[in-house]
Amino acid sequence: MALDILPVGALYRGPNISRIRLMAEPSKRPASPLKSLVPSKSKLTTIETKRIMSVLDETIHKVELVTLLSYVSSNNEHLEGMLGEDIMKAVREHEDLCRVLLDNVSYLQDEERQLQEEEEFEEEGWFRDRRLSIELQKCHLLPLMQQIRESTKNILRHLLNNPQAARLLQMQSLGRSAEAQSFIDSLIELRGFLFEKLLTSPMEARDKAQFIQNMIRQNKRNQEAIDALENELVASLKKRDAQVEKETFVIQELKNHLHQVLKFSENSLLRTKQEAKKQQKADYRASQARVVKTQQEIAQLRSQFHSLLMENREAEQALRKKKYKVETEIENWIQKYDTEMGEKQDEYEELDIIHKEEKVQLEELKQRYSVLVAEFSQIREEQDINSKRNMEAQQELVRMVRAATLIQAVWKGYLVRSMLRSKKKKRGKGKAKDKGKGQAKDNK
Repeated sequence: MALDILPVGALYRGPNISRIRLMAEPSKRPASPLKSLVPSKSKLTTIETKRIMSVLDETIHKVELVTLLSYVSSNNEHLEGMLGEDIMKAVREHEDLCRVLLDNVSYLQDEERQLQEEEEFEEEGWFRDRRLSIELQKCHLLPLMQQIRESTKNILRHLLNNPQAARLLQMQSLGRSAEAQSFIDSLIELRGFLFEKLLTSPMEARDKAQFIQNMIRQNKRNQEAIDALENELVASLKKRDAQVEKETFVIQELKNHLHQVLKFSENSLLRTKQEAKKQQKADYRASQARVVKTQQEIAQLRSQFHSLLMENREAEQALRKKKYKVETEIENWIQKYDTEMGEKQDEYEELDIIHKEEKVQLEELKQRYSVLVAEFSQIREEQDINSKRNMEAQQELVRMVRAATLIQAVWKGYLVRSMLRSKKKKRGKGKAKDKGKGQAKDNK
């Protein structure tokens, strides 16, 4: 019972629960057949789910702090300046209560062990009295356990009111025990399961169940196929074993046949060796006769070689004299060639000097020519510009002459028309006067 309340040892340094986001990290892997098992949402949307996750995160945070209390109690001197006097005082009181509880529990366990060893005296009165006293002492442990709970809550209250001390305490995560590590791992795993469950909608849960059923059916079909293949494999193995036995029998027969062939070959080899020895003796006699004949031919060839050697020596001396004469002529030709080439080299050097001077003059002429070309092109451009201007002036003059001629013609036409109109007006007035006079005469 005490182990349910007593803070256990160190656990690994767990993640900062206050910084754990209430959303699922998006997967960077490509879509897979298990996509239906992944929730479509990546973030909690309702207040109730967020509250549930925040309560679980706070619980994990508190468990991480509680699992380090045993480490704090065993390192008072090292952590007293870091956590504060109030927290260390509460930890010491909690440690005293836990020690009293452990002593009582160990005493009761010893008593129960002794009672189990003395079970044959179960009907005795003193045995019943001891069992009753153990039960009463167990009942007296309940208030002590409640005090430990209150002490634990008080320490947590102090740590939550002092975030800096809580962070410093969390940094001592190496002081947790393996049991506490396993417990917090289970809580974090439970948080992951709960978070995924809260993200899953009823329709997704139904789809997930349907997917699991399909996978079960597919697994069943696959298992049936595997069983069929295993049966085929067993049959194939049996067939292979039969074939192997058959081939083994054939191999054994071939070995027997090979043994007989070896015996026959040994006998044939003996006969062949005897025949070879006979043939070797006959060949040796024939070779002796050929050796004598060959020696006679060698002596004859040596005499021929000596006579040819003398002839070749005389021919060699004649050729040596001829070679010496040719070499003397070659040396004379080489000296003559060197003399002529020296003269040619001098002549070439003189011509090269003249060529360089002419090349320098050519470069100067090219520079002068380029200057003249630039000036000529400039003069040509100015002439082109002047000619264009003259042509434009002439064209402008022609246009002005034509315009003046046209204006004069129009003006003359205008004057003629105005004069004709004035004449017509004068004639009209004369005719009107004549008509008026005639009418007056008629009236009279």
